Amino acid sequence: MAETRREIERKYDAGAGQGLPDLRGVAGVADVIDKGVTDLDAVYYDTADQRLARAAITLRRRTGGSDAGWHLKLPVSLADGVRDEIQAPLSDDVPPALTGLVRSRVRDTPLVPVVRLRSARALRHLVDASGALLAEVSVDDVRAQRLHDGSATAAWTEIEVELAKETTPALLDKVEKRLNKAGVRRAKSTSKLARALEETSGEGRAQPQAPRTGDSAGSHVLAYLHAQREALVAMDPAVRQDLPDSVHQMRVATRRLRSAFKTYRKILDRNVTDPLGDELKWLAGELGVDRDREVLTERLTTALADVPRTLRLGPVRARLRIWSIAGRTGSRRKTVAVLDSARYLALLDAVDALLADPPLREAAAAPAETALPKAMLKDFDRLAARVDHALALAPGEERDVAMHEARKAAKRARYAGEAAKPALGKPAKRFAKRMKAVQSVLGEHQDSVVAREALRNLAIQAHAAGESAYTWGLLYGREEAAAAARERELPEVWARAAAPKVRSALGG
Repeated sequence: MAETRREIERKYDAGAGQGLPDLRGVAGVADVIDKGVTDLDAVYYDTADQRLARAAITLRRRTGGSDAGWHLKLPVSLADGVRDEIQAPLSDDVPPALTGLVRSRVRDTPLVPVVRLRSARALRHLVDASGALLAEVSVDDVRAQRLHDGSATAAWTEIEVELAKETTPALLDKVEKRLNKAGVRRAKSTSKLARALEETSGEGRAQPQAPRTGDSAGSHVLAYLHAQREALVAMDPAVRQDLPDSVHQMRVATRRLRSAFKTYRKILDRNVTDPLGDELKWLAGELGVDRDREVLTERLTTALADVPRTLRLGPVRARLRIWSIAGRTGSRRKTVAVLDSARYLALLDAVDALLADPPLREAAAAPAETALPKAMLKDFDRLAARVDHALALAPGEERDVAMHEARKAAKRARYAGEAAKPALGKPAKRFAKRMKAVQSVLGEHQDSVVAREALRNLAIQAHAAGESAYTWGLLYGREEAAAAARERELPEVWARAAAPKVRSALGG
C-alpha cells in the first residue's frame, strides 16, 4: 500500500574535499548527531523520451537505508524544494498504485530503467535541546550510470538538508546561511536524477512545451492553451489521491481549454477544435459528478449547521451524512475509472497533437491587441443577450434555466479576459473581474436550484422512512429566498459589468 509524505529539502553542491561545516549554534540546533554511513542503490524509471524528468517527477526503486522501496516524487513547489513523496513496498515491477499517478504523463508508453545512482550517504541529525529531530543533513557521494545511450557515468558530492515533519521552513534559511559562509552553494539541479541526466548527456524527445510568447494573437492563445494543458495533466495525480480541491482545479483547466477553443474560433480552425471541445465537455461532465457532489454536500452541511437545534426534527444529521457518503463513494469510484479509460488518454494525446501542430487560421497572425479584444467583446455580447433574456422572464423554472445559461456565458467571458491578460494587461484584468462578479451571482443562484432539488429528495426519503421532513422543508424555503435575493441583485451587478467604459477599454 502506498503512503504519502510531504518532503521539504534543499540540495547543495559540495566541492572536492569540502566537508560539512559545524551546524551547532544555528538558531534552534542544540546538537548534531552522527548517524553513520549508509550505501544506497537506486534505479530511476522513466519513458525513453524522459517525460517524467521533463515534468520534474522522479520514480525510483531504491535499496539500502531505512526506507527501501519504490519512491515517486511529485513537485509541489520546485522553487521552495517542496515535493510529495509517495512510497510503496519493494517489488520487482513498478507498483500499480504508482503507475496510475504518472499515467497522465506517460500514457501507454512503457516505463524503463534510465539511470542508476549509487550513493554513500553520511547522515547527521540536527536536534533541539530536548533531543527532538529538526532536520536530516546528508553528505552524499554519488556515482551515476546511464542505463542506455552508451552507459555514460558521472560522479559528484552533494549536501542535502531535509526538514523533519514538524519543523518550520525558516530553519532551512538559517542552515543555508551557515553553509554559504563555508562556501557551500545551492545546487543548480533540482534533483539527483536531473543532474545525472545532464552530466551523462543523452537528450530525449521533449513533450510539447509552451512557445515563447510573441506579439501575435496566435502566440498568446497558444501560450494560454499550453498552460491549461499542463494544469490538466498535473492535476491528474492529485485527483487520484483525492487531494482537496483537485477535482475542481482539473475541471477548471478542462473548461478553460474548451472555452478558449470557442472564444478564439477566428484564430484556431474549429474543424479541428470542435471535436476536441466535445471530448473536453465529456471530461468536464464526468469530473462534475464528483465535484458537484462535493460542493453540494458542503452547502447542505453548512446550511444545516445554521438551523437552531430546536428546529432540527428527526435524525437530520445522520440522514445527510448517509446521503453524502453514498453519493461520494459512487462518484469517486467513477472519477478514477474515467482517468484510467482509453478515451481520456486519447483526449490527452489529442491535446498534445494540437499543440504540437496548431491549426492556426489567418487571423492568428494579427496583433494580439486588436484580435483578442474582438473575441472578448463577442463573448460579452453573447452574455448580454442571455442576461437580458433571463431578466425578462418571470421567476420560475424557465428563468432558472435561462440564468444557468447566462452563468455559462459569464464564465466563458471571464476566461476570455483571463487568457488575454498577458497581452492586454489591466483592461483584460478589469474585464475578467467584472465578468467574475456576474458569474458569482449567477453561480450562487444555480447552486440554490441544485440544492433545492437535493433537499426535496432528502425530504421524500425522510418521509418514506417515517421521519419528520420539517427541517428539509425549512432549508428548502431558505434556498428559495436565497435564489430570489440573487435575482434581485443581478440587475445592479450586470449594470456595473455592462457599463460603456467596459467596452471602450477594449476598443469596442
